[in-house]
Amino acid sequence: MSINKGVLLIDPIPLPQNLAHLPPSLSRLWELAHNLWWSWNPDTRALFETLDRTLWKLTSHNPVKLLRQLSPERAVSASTDPAFLRDYESVLLTFDTYMTTVDTWFVRQHPEMTENLIAYFSAEFGLHQSLPIYSGGLGILSGDHCKEASDLGIPLVGVGFLYPQGYFHQHISSDGWQHAWSVPFIAADAPIRPALLPNGERLTIQVHLDGRTIHVAVWQVHVGRVALYLMDTDVEANAPWDRELSARLYGGDQEMRILQEIILGIGGVRVLRALGLQPTVWHANEGHATFLTLERLRECRHAGLPFDQAVEAVKASTVFTTHTPVPAGHDAFPFHLMEKYFTPFCELLQISREDFLRLGCSPGTVDTAFNMTVLGLQMSGYRNGVSRRHGEVARRMWGYVWPDVPEEQVPITSITNGIHVPTWIAPEMRQLYAKYLGPDWVARHDDHALWERIADIPDQELWNTHLALKRKLLGYINEEARLRWIQGKMDPAQILASGTLLDPEALTIGFARRFATYKRATLLFRDLERLKRLMHDPWRPVQIIFAGKAHPADEHGKYFIHQVYSLAKDHGFGGHIAFVEEYDLHTAKYLIHGVDVWLNTPRPPQEACGTSGQKAALNGVPHLSILDGWWVEGYTGANGWAIGRPEFDPDPNAQDAADAEALYRILEQEVVPLYYNRDRDGVPRGWLNMMRETIRSIVPRFCTRRMMRDYTDLLYAKAIAQSLRSAGRPS
Repeated sequence: MSINKGVLLIDPIPLPQNLAHLPPSLSRLWELAHNLWWSWNPDTRALFETLDRTLWKLTSHNPVKLLRQLSPERAVSASTDPAFLRDYESVLLTFDTYMTTVDTWFVRQHPEMTENLIAYFSAEFGLHQSLPIYSGGLGILSGDHCKEASDLGIPLVGVGFLYPQGYFHQHISSDGWQHAWSVPFIAADAPIRPALLPNGERLTIQVHLDGRTIHVAVWQVHVGRVALYLMDTDVEANAPWDRELSARLYGGDQEMRILQEIILGIGGVRVLRALGLQPTVWHANEGHATFLTLERLRECRHAGLPFDQAVEAVKASTVFTTHTPVPAGHDAFPFHLMEKYFTPFCELLQISREDFLRLGCSPGTVDTAFNMTVLGLQMSGYRNGVSRRHGEVARRMWGYVWPDVPEEQVPITSITNGIHVPTWIAPEMRQLYAKYLGPDWVARHDDHALWERIADIPDQELWNTHLALKRKLLGYINEEARLRWIQGKMDPAQILASGTLLDPEALTIGFARRFATYKRATLLFRDLERLKRLMHDPWRPVQIIFAGKAHPADEHGKYFIHQVYSLAKDHGFGGHIAFVEEYDLHTAKYLIHGVDVWLNTPRPPQEACGTSGQKAALNGVPHLSILDGWWVEGYTGANGWAIGRPEFDPDPNAQDAADAEALYRILEQEVVPLYYNRDRDGVPRGWLNMMRETIRSIVPRFCTRRMMRDYTDLLYAKAIAQSLRSAGRPS
């Protein structure tokens, strides 16, 4: 693997012997299946689906698994089908052009920086449901970050974990409680392969912890032009308990977490070194990854730099992104754990215990734990929150790290998150945009002028497309409920809660996200009689679909799910509330494509950004949200609704009461009347105007195309220049 003018060149994947049934003329299907580029290229997905539509569905749209299970007869048939071969050659031409082009945005914008590599570390990556190494918004953002880096030609390499048991699977019992279970990950069925050294040997690295050596295997994922390396401790050379270190995402106690984060940060640096990669910039995405700064500090000390100069060298080349104002989202490890695992590290750095611990503690304060976010803030030269509002909150929250700096000058900027448009657009909406915005609309989707042409889409056509997506969503929910019934995973009392009675004609609200308590999933339930009146209006009914998981250790979050599910089972609500189990990327797409309104009710100011509403907006679904996170920037007054006031009440009960009242009022007086106000053709003209304004005002601003250009221009380019100056090289 090497870099050529900003393009990461990745070696091809050989066809394994157990796929000998694949005819030679179709051998590159295996290569296509192992590059997640297919996950955002509709023609490639359609090609795999054509091979065997039933198998495509049964494998949850996983082309690697599909090819492994494809019958030899079907493979031979495809190899002699002129129509299939024509589509196959067309896809290969598009893929090869994409992978080899050097005329990328990054090359045009920053030609002097094309030989510089950016390393991006994250604890989770949400790329596709076939690779279950994500839990929520942080992982989805990391996945979209890599995809857009590939599209723009940004020379980026990712580092994370391969969790053999992934994030947990969810089952809701008949009494409404979440149960977590794991399914062993089958690497052969996933779009991954072992990472190899230049000599062809499999790459493994070692991390020394508390007198023992942890052996770490490394896997490679191709995300378009971006290479992603995933570490795994499930290696025979490790003790049984060490093999479990990387088993699950966000599992175990504090000791398990510190061990995972040591391997992610320190081990991740060693992975790149073993591959011969020399990043110019290191990006720690959230505090989980900030131990990478300590390994690089060790390298600088080993090279002979004095400690202060070593710190400055690391800071000059480090970008740190903080993603949450919620205190529980910032790992802090007791000093005794730090001493247990880092005492030898202090000796390598040639500093005292106190000086070492000070790297993760606030200046001038008496801390009792080593804070990973403080480490990231103190060991990086470039820091950001993930929305304008979050930047303000972060400067206030972490200002004590710079006690002599006024709050408004605290060196934490903001870059608002966005979404990877090709990933999240519904196929039907993609075709509609191509028809009226032009066939090149995907390449130009950050062009504000392009979206002015959204007015050209006829009302009836836009409405029919939305209704088709809504029927598709409800069909999916019914199909999943039927499958669980057949498998014996549902009893009669759960049928009502599963969404089988949802009405395609009713106003449908979607609420799908992690069931963290600050997201207030039950805010809508503060006045149940008022809610029943809304739902049971015979002329203007309302229904709501919930989906999401609570962390297995989050008892409050699990109780929220229990409350939602109990009401969904309640015959008094008549099937107007549904809870969809096993929320993942696959289910998320049906929801953001097919609901009428997207609801978001976080307790301000705890929503750093939130991107699910951006995904819904891309598909014409208006946003109904608390004014927090990205919605502070996105809300115009004509593209959705704002619940409550921007200011927040320090009394949570008062805040909840006020926000619930505002939510009911908006639903009763604005949302419901606008949706059901139809002309003689049954078309809601006013609603369609809001759908258009939602699309026009949100898509070009809240996409990863804009986000990654901001990261490059505001952080990466500056860090590259500063890093090269610090190293004595011309920038």
